[in-house]
Amino acid sequence: MRIPTRRVLADDVYEQIRALIMSDGMAPGARVNIDELARRLDVSPTPVREALARLESEELVSRLPLRGYSVTDLLNRKQVADLYALRLLLEPPSAALAALNMTPESAQQIEDELATCPAAPADNAYDDYKNLTAHDQRLHELILRIAGNDAVLQSFIKTHCHLHLFRLNFQQPFGVQTITEHRAIVDALIAGDPEAASAAMTAHLEIARARLLDRM
Repeated sequence: MRIPTRRVLADDVYEQIRALIMSDGMAPGARVNIDELARRLDVSPTPVREALARLESEELVSRLPLRGYSVTDLLNRKQVADLYALRLLLEPPSAALAALNMTPESAQQIEDELATCPAAPADNAYDDYKNLTAHDQRLHELILRIAGNDAVLQSFIKTHCHLHLFRLNFQQPFGVQTITEHRAIVDALIAGDPEAASAAMTAHLEIARARLLDRM
């Protein structure tokens, strides 16, 4: 089935504006001039407005009454610490449940996801880090789905944590450690070892938190 041209255009504009925000092409706190952005992307203002509405739902832009949109600020140290505190409450117990729920089918799913990102980015290109972050998000969400608690999964999704942490991590050398830590989590899950899965997830989150806070 052919995808309507208008939808393709809207999706492309959304991805371009998102890339500008994520790679600091649009500075945190900057006012968004819709007409100027439309000229920059060589499109009409309509797909720009549609893209901004989507980005607002991801908390990458905020809309102020009578003042239009602005790029949201980066997370501060307390917000990062709070976000990881929430993840540490949700994800290690979920990893333990996922290990107990592991089936041959779910084990194959999780191995297949790990295989989508076998190596860290070779350089600091935006697309490379975007792909690593997308893999990280898919893997964590897959573990929560296997754990089987939809309330926890939806709570995690609503944090948009991977988007906001990506903005802080962009062009930082964190890929090798992330992939190594993911391998340890997956090995414990496939072994059906809840204690090891919980411990590996805890270590992964605590190391990531320390890495990020040390740089802030």
